[in-house]
Amino acid sequence: MERKYFIDNLRWMAILLLFPFHASQIWSGGEYSGFYIWSHTNTALYVFSTAVYPWYMALLFVIAGISCKYSLQIRTNRQFIGERVKKLLVPFLFGLLVLVPVMTYVAEVFFNGYTGTYFQQYGLFFTKETDLTGYRGGFTPAHLWFLLYLFLVSLTAILIFLLQKKYLPEWKADHLPYFCMILLFVPEWIGQYILNIGGKSLGQFLILFLFGYYIFSEESILKKLQRYRFASLFLFAMSGGLYTYLYCLENIRNIGMVGLYIFYGWTGIIALIGVGRSKLNFHSRLSGYLTRASFPVYILHMPILVVAGFFVLRLPIGVAGQFLLIVLISFVATFLIYEVVKRIPVLRFFLGIAERRL
Repeated sequence: MERKYFIDNLRWMAILLLFPFHASQIWSGGEYSGFYIWSHTNTALYVFSTAVYPWYMALLFVIAGISCKYSLQIRTNRQFIGERVKKLLVPFLFGLLVLVPVMTYVAEVFFNGYTGTYFQQYGLFFTKETDLTGYRGGFTPAHLWFLLYLFLVSLTAILIFLLQKKYLPEWKADHLPYFCMILLFVPEWIGQYILNIGGKSLGQFLILFLFGYYIFSEESILKKLQRYRFASLFLFAMSGGLYTYLYCLENIRNIGMVGLYIFYGWTGIIALIGVGRSKLNFHSRLSGYLTRASFPVYILHMPILVVAGFFVLRLPIGVAGQFLLIVLISFVATFLIYEVVKRIPVLRFFLGIAERRL
């Protein structure tokens, strides 16, 4: 089976986008809107983070569904589940105990004037009443929610696949019209209200995963998305501009905005897949390296960025200088640490880094 490199490239590009996205959250919204450190609201960075949020994690779930379809063509269900445990559940538990407390410690010091030691903070981490964000300290899965959700979604999807093969063995979506693909934002919108925990819905992400598996893994669908990529880009740009304006500048929050949020994110997904198939279906040494590094980089980047932000905010170099320096420091430090840990077998295991095949 020919590898679709544009899927790999979209994945690592989306993950690298997390560096400027998470750095921008230091200046996004109000003081209590949420992040482990906060300076003040900067309109440009607030608009940037708002424009990115609706589609980048949703895209990763669709890509995961596509990858699952290809993976199950050469693996049994048992093998696939075993890989999910090693790549998702083990790193989630490791990160929850080792990496996440770094960020909550910084939050305790920054917002609450905490003076205890780092290890004493573990008592707060497991006992303090919290909203599960950890933005003011206390227990949180932090950015590792993605690993937990993807693990649960993957297990649920396996059951759905078994039922589908038993009762609808010939079902395929390869002739779905483009207009109907646009309308798929409706079931995603409905799914947004299913098992929604802290604004992150298991129902929504399960639907996106299934869309990736059943629809966007079909070559005829990918060709169609490539053919209509400019129409998708137009819808993406128009809905994104409207959503960002209403959310950031008009401060509108209602059910209609939820629908616009979902529509904007969905059109972003189909636009990026269409453009990706057209322009990103390539492989090089750099893209291969970033494909292998993207997953552990996702796990490692956040505590490094938060610590860098804690110190950089003290420098009198203006918002632009602070933002760029935080992105640069966290980017370089994350990849340097990745280069170290990938050479240590026990850390490879805890971070879900697969052994490279010769």
